[in-house]
Amino acid sequence: MKNLKIYFTSDVHGYLYPTTYGDHEEKNMGLFKCSNQFKKDGNTLIIDGGDMLQGSAFASYCKDSVKSPEPIAKAMNDAGYDFVTLGNHDFNYGMEYQEKYLSALDATCICENLLDKETKEPLYPYVIKEMENGLKVGVVGIVTDYVNVWEKKENIQEVTISDPFTAARQALKELKGQVDLTIGVYHGGFERDLNDGRVLTDSTENVAYKICEELDFDLLLTGHQHIPMAGQWVNDTYIVQTPEKAAQFVELNVERTNEEVAVTSRLCDAQGEITSLAWIELMVLESKVQVWLDQTAGVLDQPLLPKSKIDMAVNGTPIVDFVNQIQFACSDAQISVTSLANDINGFTKEVTVRDIIATYPYPNTLVVFEMTGASLKKAMERSAEYFTKDEQGQTVISETFLMPKVEHYNYDFYAGVHYVIDVTRPVGDRVTELSYKGKSVEQDDLFTVCVNNYRASGAGGYDVYKDCKVIREINTETVEMILSYFSQHEVVEVKSYCDFVVK
Repeated sequence: MKNLKIYFTSDVHGYLYPTTYGDHEEKNMGLFKCSNQFKKDGNTLIIDGGDMLQGSAFASYCKDSVKSPEPIAKAMNDAGYDFVTLGNHDFNYGMEYQEKYLSALDATCICENLLDKETKEPLYPYVIKEMENGLKVGVVGIVTDYVNVWEKKENIQEVTISDPFTAARQALKELKGQVDLTIGVYHGGFERDLNDGRVLTDSTENVAYKICEELDFDLLLTGHQHIPMAGQWVNDTYIVQTPEKAAQFVELNVERTNEEVAVTSRLCDAQGEITSLAWIELMVLESKVQVWLDQTAGVLDQPLLPKSKIDMAVNGTPIVDFVNQIQFACSDAQISVTSLANDINGFTKEVTVRDIIATYPYPNTLVVFEMTGASLKKAMERSAEYFTKDEQGQTVISETFLMPKVEHYNYDFYAGVHYVIDVTRPVGDRVTELSYKGKSVEQDDLFTVCVNNYRASGAGGYDVYKDCKVIREINTETVEMILSYFSQHEVVEVKSYCDFVVK
């Protein structure tokens, strides 16, 4: 019998320190509060499942002010990582930035379906690692190929991201007979309910269940969906997943005999005292981040504070009005479309940089489309799927936006038009009224419509945008637009654009 211990993190999103950056309070979260619990020897592997470079204020500061991801790599080196794969957000700042990160890492990158554009060979192929006790481990990394859908084309034009299932299958075939244990590290999640096998989505964004059904990895370490999974068998593969922002990590203990693989695992909370060298060395940078966040960005004529998700979706919110107001100013479009992040802070009247990043954490830019009335209505029907009625007849959030991943950000608000959503009607036929400047919108009417580049890719079930004509692209990130807008106004007066009814 040979033993292997694994510590697994995923979707850290640049949260090294124990803070959400929404305030100054220390939380039980962050990579340092996970890695302080790692106990490594010659029969231990420390692995990360991707989405490390984007998401936190610290990560944004590294990109915009430091111009380097090396501080993040320093923390990971200090933690003793052996292997990392790449997540979809690790492509957000382009290949040069990603390569700086990987070059600064002591860990080995594995990403079987990230290919050289010319040779079609993996840039970061699988690795066979022999542990101190003689156990031979084959480690294969893959990333969801929806990077091709979401990412700006200029950021991935030098590489090819192929089908992850096919790449994993080929790597596994090559590993057979060479190793005692196979580990898949997949930046992707499950397309089926793990309790009853029910199909949750028909897209190929997540194919972990298919991998467990049709391939025979011993372990599959997953991410992307941010669902805490302490560990279970799916067919003959043992699976785990972590929540985001390093709130928890998974510790696995594996026993390999000639006959079988036995696994136990647990989710471990980020906690405890931090004494690492990287914590101390990077504290100067972290202090600069906090000073930057506390800078006043501008002044509003009113506080813009969030309510419950269903309240804002049904009744609108001035937070969305504010973002759409800026998108109108930057795009000159007739209609502006935006959504809210899963977690938002909102704004008091005096707005800091911290408030902006905590409310709009994405590196989105803008795209202006020419859309017909028919295409616009089709997009709005997708947003209308956000609602359902409960047994008491109350309007509530549909389970499809909550499982397998919470996706409030896939509900859009449409400014510049009046519309009515009738939740009692069938999906696909819920927008019963749609007008522009008092005139009913006809199928062939043409409009200029501004959306963020994530939505423009068709992400979130909005395939309709793929067939629309692009009028122009505005390659300034939304946070920069907000900061610039404040600089142009002594006091920003927020207009109301939420002209809709949900019934």
